[in-house]
Amino acid sequence: MGIVATRHWHQIEDGRLQCDVCPRACKLRDGQRGLCFVRARDGERIVLTTYGRSSGFCVDPIEKKPLNHFLPGTPVLSFGTAGCNLGCRFCQNWDISKSRQMDTLADAASPEGLAEAAQRLGCSSVAFTYNDPVIFMEYAVDVADACRERGIRAVAVTAGYVCDEPRREFFAHMDAANVDLKAFSESFYARTCSGHLRPVLDTLEYLRHETDVWFEITTLLIPGLNDSDEEIDRMTNWVVDRLGRDVPMHFTAFHPDYKLRDRPPTPPATLARARSIAIANGVRFAYTGNVHDRTGASTYCGGCGALVIQRDWYQLGRYNLTDDGRCRSCDTPLPGVFAGPPGNQGPRRQPVRLAPPLA
Repeated sequence: MGIVATRHWHQIEDGRLQCDVCPRACKLRDGQRGLCFVRARDGERIVLTTYGRSSGFCVDPIEKKPLNHFLPGTPVLSFGTAGCNLGCRFCQNWDISKSRQMDTLADAASPEGLAEAAQRLGCSSVAFTYNDPVIFMEYAVDVADACRERGIRAVAVTAGYVCDEPRREFFAHMDAANVDLKAFSESFYARTCSGHLRPVLDTLEYLRHETDVWFEITTLLIPGLNDSDEEIDRMTNWVVDRLGRDVPMHFTAFHPDYKLRDRPPTPPATLARARSIAIANGVRFAYTGNVHDRTGASTYCGGCGALVIQRDWYQLGRYNLTDDGRCRSCDTPLPGVFAGPPGNQGPRRQPVRLAPPLA
């Protein structure tokens, strides 16, 4: 474990190797690392330097990803590595995603060991989260395959900032995803994330039209930057037009962090307003997050409007769905992935140690 060869790169005319995993297209001389920190040039190849290493493992409720239409109430084994291929000034996991210290990776597990642990802990899925899994895709893919052999699903929590070929390879191994659509303007992505909007939209359209991966969208609303009625209106109209009405959207509250401490926390009223705009534009399943809002966290039938999954934070209450995800009031199927009765994970969060500290 540690360093493994990768294949999404090519040599350019001046002798440097260009990484082709994401649109950043880092061009590396021997010994250099990409902006993500974890992909590096080693001689005449680009390698992943963090295979099998993690910043920590934790059993979470699946709703924390957030995924509200994927195996409700079940536990998910969550983990990440270090580094990121975007430069978001507001990063809420900056101590992991912006880490340049290998001692952040204090835990380890082989794909088979991780799958065994997920099964032993009673998890229905594993989630690649905390930092973006596309930058450690070789490890994530192997973990997903090992888990699939045990009937355990794989979840990617991602910004979707990835090129076409690795996008296809990566998501071929995933069962579900939450895609972070950070805003709906190129200027926000350029100034606040050091990236571009178009590749993220391409990922969303790819997931919707070319895969069976269940996915939901999250947007962190930051006061004065991406929370205007006009931007939310354009975003939600695009989702309905290009992805359909049944893709769940989560509007979540920002808190000052990392390099964006001069903005106030997002008022709950902003989230409620965004949810209302989404619903008015035809989004059937719009949610609020990072605030206590039972109405905004709960799920309502797209057919008759009945409450079908009641949520109080991550605790499920009333559950009015059949085992295969149909409304008990009108028999309308709820879009998503359902397999039997809901789990009872609730809000419990359990840190897990899978290996001794690495030297």
